[in-house]
Amino acid sequence: MWSNIFKTIVLFTLIGCVHPTFGQENLDEVLSSGIKTVVIDPGHGGKDPGCHGGITNEKTVVLAIGLKLGEYIKSKYPEIEVIFTRDSDEFIELDRRAKIANDNHADVFISIHANAASAAAYGTETYVLGLHRTESQQEVAERENSTILFEENSAEKYKDFELSPDAIIARQLQLNVFLNQSISLASKIQAQFKAINRRDRGVKQAGFLVLYKTTMPSVLIETGFLTNPGEEKFLNDPVNQIKMANTIFKAFQEYVAEIDGVNTLVENGKGYEASIEEIKAQEGEEKVILKEEENKVYFKIQIETSREKLSLNDKRFKNVSVSEYQQDGLFKYTAGLFENDFETADKYKKEMRALGFEHAFVVGFMNGKRIPIAEAIKLAKK
Repeated sequence: MWSNIFKTIVLFTLIGCVHPTFGQENLDEVLSSGIKTVVIDPGHGGKDPGCHGGITNEKTVVLAIGLKLGEYIKSKYPEIEVIFTRDSDEFIELDRRAKIANDNHADVFISIHANAASAAAYGTETYVLGLHRTESQQEVAERENSTILFEENSAEKYKDFELSPDAIIARQLQLNVFLNQSISLASKIQAQFKAINRRDRGVKQAGFLVLYKTTMPSVLIETGFLTNPGEEKFLNDPVNQIKMANTIFKAFQEYVAEIDGVNTLVENGKGYEASIEEIKAQEGEEKVILKEEENKVYFKIQIETSREKLSLNDKRFKNVSVSEYQQDGLFKYTAGLFENDFETADKYKKEMRALGFEHAFVVGFMNGKRIPIAEAIKLAKK
């Protein structure tokens, strides 16, 4: 085996992929000057939907989470350049995703995915490049790597590429300088998921092609199982998509603080701060902070009205994440948050009615204030 590893390393060296200090200069620069560029990689897209459950698919969920994560990083760290491998429903080849990160000299690569297994499987896990230790870890990597089946000429393109144990070990030796940073970020992400009562399935290793080809600290996040009806419902909820993005962002803040040598950076235990209004949904003591930008139209689903203030965990909300606003002396409660998208909000309204909120209806907001729905629809079309 070791002779094969040696041959692999020699091969990479001969073609100019590595040298004795492979990656060290990049890491030294990051450690001395901080993080300058982050690449966020929402998995799948376009003709590749990824895994799916009964009501949604992977490409849709992870794009929403990835875009929000990027928004939070841009707002908190304007000096950090945020690059997306995709920011729309577009198919991006796996090797191109890694090339985007490498060509832009990214300091961190964050790939976001959703998982699939039995209906009983649930929880989050974050991967770094390495050898899988269980059959399930191998299956996750194989499923995510199967994106190449959607690529043109994939057989020719990857004919000399093999994620064998020898090749992965050789690549780990090359990228060893980044491994500790990858594990550190992955551990912080999992700790933050655990803090919001998501099941922590741990930091794991597997042979993901996209991690194999990136040359910087890199992680691949599995945000939950769309094959589990409860988790699919959770991840399909725009409020929870924002919650997941905010949670990953908290971990990113901790990672930035670690690189910068700062002890604590997450202020008051929070992640992103809303600039106009804080809409808080509570799960235990956890607060989810959503951002509504100025002069943009948002649609929400009003599901409850009360003369008295209700706990956001009140059983009448049936475990749906809600936010509160006041109008005409009444407390009103909404679910979902849809920017310039009345059609999706209207579909979500039907889901809320199916859950038992028979009188649910769509309301429009701008600049933190409710506006007539007809006006909201008109403004959203502009």
